[in-house]
Amino acid sequence: MKQKIIFSFILSILTICSYGQPKTIGENNSSSALNLHIYITKQAEQRAKELVSQMTLEEKIDYISGPRSFYIRAIPRLGIPEIRLADGPQGIRNNTKSTLYPCGILSASTWNKELVRELGRGLGRDAKARGVSILLGPGVNIYRSPLCGRNYEYFGEDPYLTSEVASQYIQGVQEEGVIATVKHFAANNQEWSRHNVSSDVDERTLQEIYFPAFRKAVEEVQVGAVMDSYNPVNGVHATENSWMNIDILRKKWGFKGILMSDWSSVYSTVGAANGGLDLEMPTGKFMTKEKLIPAIKNGIVTEATIDIKVQHILQTLIAFGCFDMPKNSLSAIKDDTQSKETALKLAREGVVLLKNNHQTLPYRKGKTLVLGPNADIIPTGGGSGFVTPFSVISVYDGMRKIRGNEQVELLTDSTLYKDISHQIYTDDKFTHQGFKSEYYTTRNLSGALFLSAVEPQINYSWKYDAPFADMPADQFSVRWTGAYRADKNGTIQFQLAGDDGYRLFVNDKQITGDWGNHSFSTRSAFMEVKTGEVYRLRIEYFDNVGEATIKFRAGMMDEKHLTASLKQARNVIICAGFNSSTEGEGFDRPFALSHGQEYLINKVASLHDNVTVIVNAGGGIDFRNWGKNVQAIIMAWYPGQEGGQALAEIITGKISPSGKLPISIEEKWEDNPVFNSYYDNRNVPHKRVQYAEGIFVGYRGYDQTGKKPLYPFGYGLSYSNFAYSNMTVEKSGENCVKISFDIKNIGKTDAAETAQVYVCDIQSSVPRPLKELKGYEKVYLKRGETKHISITLTKEAFAFYDISSHQFIIEPGEFKILVGPSSENLPLATIITL
Repeated sequence: MKQKIIFSFILSILTICSYGQPKTIGENNSSSALNLHIYITKQAEQRAKELVSQMTLEEKIDYISGPRSFYIRAIPRLGIPEIRLADGPQGIRNNTKSTLYPCGILSASTWNKELVRELGRGLGRDAKARGVSILLGPGVNIYRSPLCGRNYEYFGEDPYLTSEVASQYIQGVQEEGVIATVKHFAANNQEWSRHNVSSDVDERTLQEIYFPAFRKAVEEVQVGAVMDSYNPVNGVHATENSWMNIDILRKKWGFKGILMSDWSSVYSTVGAANGGLDLEMPTGKFMTKEKLIPAIKNGIVTEATIDIKVQHILQTLIAFGCFDMPKNSLSAIKDDTQSKETALKLAREGVVLLKNNHQTLPYRKGKTLVLGPNADIIPTGGGSGFVTPFSVISVYDGMRKIRGNEQVELLTDSTLYKDISHQIYTDDKFTHQGFKSEYYTTRNLSGALFLSAVEPQINYSWKYDAPFADMPADQFSVRWTGAYRADKNGTIQFQLAGDDGYRLFVNDKQITGDWGNHSFSTRSAFMEVKTGEVYRLRIEYFDNVGEATIKFRAGMMDEKHLTASLKQARNVIICAGFNSSTEGEGFDRPFALSHGQEYLINKVASLHDNVTVIVNAGGGIDFRNWGKNVQAIIMAWYPGQEGGQALAEIITGKISPSGKLPISIEEKWEDNPVFNSYYDNRNVPHKRVQYAEGIFVGYRGYDQTGKKPLYPFGYGLSYSNFAYSNMTVEKSGENCVKISFDIKNIGKTDAAETAQVYVCDIQSSVPRPLKELKGYEKVYLKRGETKHISITLTKEAFAFYDISSHQFIIEPGEFKILVGPSSENLPLATIITL
């Protein structure tokens, strides 16, 4: 057993191989001052304390909650301005148009630190142009399962990669004088029942997997704000969790900035007040005068506790110059060409080529057919990551731009599936065209019938209004029934969308739906029909609260049109995947694509032998039902407003793909290390999910179980090939190691490659992963070119968290260093002794 050597990771005083002491505004200031880490100075703290001393108790309590969504209130008599906040991780939203950058997981897929920093600068510029002082990003929660609805906002499954990407993002934003907000603290790894599910995680797993990105953001790059998550952690809601918020964030890591709630993630007054939360958003529900003043009078909460919250907010705003920014400094809101270029560069480098049988790609010659639900749009995830751009370039647009209109054909869903609504009648007597509708004033289709009618179609957006006068605007339900007689054999596509619950029955069998309380979502299903047969349709809908929307469409596949288009095309691109109504905040998504999309892919693949599928998703999907039937697969994630241009450039060979997976993609969901501990299926209001896999999440878990993922972490194909050689290792400082090696482009195409460095503790007193990512470097190589790469590993690369001493430690002994292009392809290896 190794003898333990304990040391504390105080990152501001590390040796030569680590970051230096953060600079402060006012110290050695020059024209490049904002390019240094922003740090809350003693002067900022003192100025904040003086302001707090001049405020009444009522003013202080008012100040620790938002006056309305996305604002911190002004106190004009003290010169304290109103401060605007805005989502989000991939572009500025909230009543504005802005640059729609690629999603977070694509940014991580670039493995390009400087490019992510450029993203941060772009976000900072875009924020400033809209008067935004606090950007609510980045999101750094670990990708634990492919089902989490917000995976697309995050940076993948590995804490080291996530930390590096987040660090660059934050530095870029804050170099522009805008406060970044790292979120969601902590262990918010699913959207299912996120207000109620307790993430039960042991201390070591928190420290090694789920805390590192937050710790680096605070200790090394001085992030200005942290956002608490919705979920409880080990039974205590994050906004009330004093161990996380005070003991770890404040005392251990030294955070001096703003700790805010996620929107409506505060659940009690005293718990939040004493649990370390500074700012309740979007408005005060619990941290209010009516609730806090009695608690203060009764001695449950102290006024000093309120004072420090106000001080944290003020000293951060002061340090970032938010008090001193002149009102007339805001520029006109416009489509920033520099930001557009950044969005394009990210998309070019973050798209991952997963499959390319027989070098099918690139498509250099011949006519190309583009089809599928995402062919002529740029999809994105839903929720606070949704951005409204000035313009977008779809895959179809991008292909036309490169190849010209004559060489590219678009086949949209509306063209491929001919509407059959005119063939639907109220019943199987086929006398009245349309649907028979029945409206109820209850949400469960019960009680007295309010109104019955015949309606030609189902396409309603009542929003916050009621369908009819004297009906409630919430808590109502509707049933539509109809009959359809097929006039020919064929395939029907049904599409349903709504907010809240909806479902479709055919001959009393449910074939699709999303029956629950949720924001707008869509579902589709396919059904084979036979000439002359009658199909009874029933669509049911309920509205809970908020907006009310329901839409239904049915179309018959035009197989002649499809076959004719495929015959004329040398190449086929199917644009499939999810969108903001099927993947986003507040709900988890399925692992597989919809049955309709899988059906379309297989149908096309059966008729054509040169098919590429572009997948839009925030994480891994199920490829089993169709992946073997197509020649090429591209994981495009949500590639942002310029994504179609980048994809077209890759598909046509103008550039080589260089993205690498920041996740492992399992063959089937059951293979995932967290499969048995992702959901708590007990029917109780307070749910608990035990992170039973511990530190063995993602590739760490696959290495432990021996199960091979379909596509491993760090994987991504190129149009070129690379050779690794000449590895050397030398010690540099206390337990720091410099790794050097050569990479040569041995293919025929200029291309970029990402070299990855993993560390393995050969013998340990505790279970440790077989290997862990601890360094990486992306390089661009012309064909035939060789470059010498050097990567320094700090002592943190060799440590694990010791639960007895509550610190990271290194056990002396042998460590294996592995280098290569992915977690499963590591041709260089050596052993060192520390």
